[in-house]
Amino acid sequence: QVQLVESGGGLVQAGGSLRLSCAASGRTFNNYVMGWFQQAPGKEREFVAAISLRAGSTYYADSVKGRFTISTDNVKNTVYLQMNSLKPEDTAVYYCAAKRVSSSVRNASTYNYWGQGTQVTVSS
Repeated sequence: QVQLVESGGGLVQAGGSLRLSCAASGRTFNNYVMGWFQQAPGKEREFVAAISLRAGSTYYADSVKGRFTISTDNVKNTVYLQMNSLKPEDTAVYYCAAKRVSSSVRNASTYNYWGQGTQVTVSS
């Protein structure tokens, strides 16, 4: 049983930083793609960032490039999303996701496993 548990969300002022964590368990994730998505009220779930644990390749939405960094700790089976220079428009629930197929990493519907989400609120 795959489990993804996010943590690290909270309330921060614009310009501040947060680091989200996603602890994965239930199987070996060496060949998985791990992604972060955001969902604001009334909006679709949107791609934020992803990392291929096998290749080490990283992918980012244009809106977060240069501000967010995705990384992993393979020993801890944990994926991180370091978020800097936060903006009010980054306010959303952030979800961690995992899948084995390395294509279409920006497409939420291709991910097999999801965490419960963690709220990030950026005040202006």
